[in-house]
Amino acid sequence: MREAQITRTTRETDIQVNVVLDGQGRADIDTGIGFFDHMLTALSVHSGISMTIRVKGDLHVDGHHTVEDTGIVLGKALGEALGDKSGITRYGSAFIPMDEALSFCSLDISNRPFLVFQGSFTNAMIGSFDACLTEEFFRAFAFNAGITLHVNMMYGSNDHHKCEAAFKAVAHALKTAVTPLSDGKTLSTKGVL
Repeated sequence: MREAQITRTTRETDIQVNVVLDGQGRADIDTGIGFFDHMLTALSVHSGISMTIRVKGDLHVDGHHTVEDTGIVLGKALGEALGDKSGITRYGSAFIPMDEALSFCSLDISNRPFLVFQGSFTNAMIGSFDACLTEEFFRAFAFNAGITLHVNMMYGSNDHHKCEAAFKAVAHALKTAVTPLSDGKTLSTKGVL
């Protein structure tokens, strides 16, 4: 089974993450930030990747360390679960609407991490979640998983809808990209990623 468990403890956060790529998207998430839990649950359910995430962070400071460090550890866990990344579809793209909002994601599990994030929020906060940390999460996740990740919150007026559509777009693109190929070969002209 393709899975990994990572624990990371710093002076700012204590994080345990377990991912099961073929786990049917069962989510058990507790970061201490309600809206962030909601987004990670959407990421798990819509990608089909089961995730158990436990975070204790310095929320008395703000949510930055909690959100960014969760991205780091989740990215590392995904990368470890994928191993040498052979035998996977590798690429995925998805448009996801949520009411008036539309988001797009295209990604390549390539071992060449990069993030292009386009979009903005009207309000600073979505519940107790600092909206600007959306980009920080995706950057930490992409760079630690070895993913080239493009996220475009194309339009929308409700920040909750815009953010949730982005997380779900990433989830659906990821679901495609981690799907095993029938021949088990590495999808690369080089023969390795």
